[in-house]
Amino acid sequence: MAKGFYTLLIAQFLSAIADNALLFAAIALLSTLHAPHWHEPLLREFFIISYIVLAPFVGPFADALPKGKVMFISNGIKFFGCVMALFGTPPLYAYAIVGIGAAAYSPAKYGILTELLPPYQLIKANAWMEGTTVTAIILGPVFGAYIAAINTYENANTLFGMHFDPSLAPYYGISLITVLYLLAAWFNAYIPKLPIDHKIPKKNVIFLIRDFWYAFSTLWRDPQGQVSLAVTTLFWGAGATLQFVVLRWATTKLGLDEQAATKLIAILAVGIAIGSIGASMFVKLENATRVLPAGILMGLLVISMIFVGTRETAGTMLFCIGVLAGYFLVPLNSLLQHRGHNLLGAGHSIAVQNFNENIGILLMLGAYTLMLHQGLPINIIIIIFGSFVSLSMAIIYKLYQRSIAKTPFRS
Repeated sequence: MAKGFYTLLIAQFLSAIADNALLFAAIALLSTLHAPHWHEPLLREFFIISYIVLAPFVGPFADALPKGKVMFISNGIKFFGCVMALFGTPPLYAYAIVGIGAAAYSPAKYGILTELLPPYQLIKANAWMEGTTVTAIILGPVFGAYIAAINTYENANTLFGMHFDPSLAPYYGISLITVLYLLAAWFNAYIPKLPIDHKIPKKNVIFLIRDFWYAFSTLWRDPQGQVSLAVTTLFWGAGATLQFVVLRWATTKLGLDEQAATKLIAILAVGIAIGSIGASMFVKLENATRVLPAGILMGLLVISMIFVGTRETAGTMLFCIGVLAGYFLVPLNSLLQHRGHNLLGAGHSIAVQNFNENIGILLMLGAYTLMLHQGLPINIIIIIFGSFVSLSMAIIYKLYQRSIAKTPFRS
C-alpha cells in the first residue's frame, strides 16, 4: 500500500468510533435532560439530513482542496459540535453540527483512495476501510454507552477515590469523544498532500447545484455508475432498516433483552467485515458486478429469519447475511469510486453516492415506521423487507446485464 494509507486508516477509525460513540452519549444526555423519547430517533435524522442538503457542496469542497486537509477541517467541525453540546447546546442541534462535519468528511475519506492508490488496489483498500468502519460500528456503541453511563463514574469514585458527579456522566462521555476527534485530526495532518483533482471553475451556489446535477445525471447514465449507485443506495437503506428490524425481531420473537439483541447487530457487523475481506481476496474490479447475485441471496436469508427460534441460529443467520452484504458491497463501492474518479472527480461521485444512500435510508426507515404504525406483525415486515431487497437486486441485475451487453466494462 502507498505511503500514508495506514495513517488514513487510523484517522478514519478514530473518527468513525467517535461518530458511533457520540450517538449513544447523546441519547444518554437526552435522558439526563428528560427530553421526550421521540427525540432519540430524531438524533439520527438530524445527523443524516446534512448529507442530503449539503450534497451539492461537499463534493466540490473535497475536490477543491487536498483531501487530507478536508478531513482535518471536517474533524474540526465534529469537535466543535461536541464542544457546543458541552456548553449546553441542545443535543439535537449539536449532533446536527457533527453531521455537517461527517457529510464533508465522507467524500474526502473515500475519494482520497483513488488518488493515493492504483485501480488494482482499490478493492483491497476498500476492504480495509470498511473493516475499520465496521469495527468502529461494533465498538463505538459499546464505548459510547459505557463512558456516558452513570454507574461508570460511580464505580470510578470507588476504585480511584476520585470525585466524579455521576449526574454529569453524559458530559464526561462527550468530553472523551472530543479527544478522539482531536486525535483523528492530528493523524489527518500527516496524510500526504496530493495534487488537487477536478477543481471546480466557479464557487457560486447556482453553479454548484448545476454541477451536482451534472454529476448526479452523469453517474446514473453510466452503466457501471448506475448499477453501483443503485446497489449501494439499496444496501445502506436496507442496512439501516435491518438494524431496527433485528432489534424488534429479537425482542418480540426470541425474547431477548435490548443488550442481548444489540449483540446480534454486532454479529451482523462482523459478518460484513468478513465478507469485505473475502471480496478483497477474490473479486477483481473488472468483475465487480458478478457479485450481484449475493444481494438476491441476502434478501432470501432475511426472509428465512421468520423460521429461526434460538439465539444461536439467529447469530449464525445474521452472520451469513453480513458476509453476503460485505461481499457484494465492497466491489461495487470500488467500482463507483473508480468510475466517479474517471468521469467527475472522486469527491463529486462520493457526494452523489451519499445523497442517494441517505435518501434511501430516510425512505426505507420511513416505510418501516409506517408498517409499525399500522400494527403489522414483525414476521410480515421481515417478509416484505426481504422480498423487496431480493426483488430489487434481481431487477438491478437484469437491467445491468441488458445495458452491459451494449457497453463493455470501461476502465
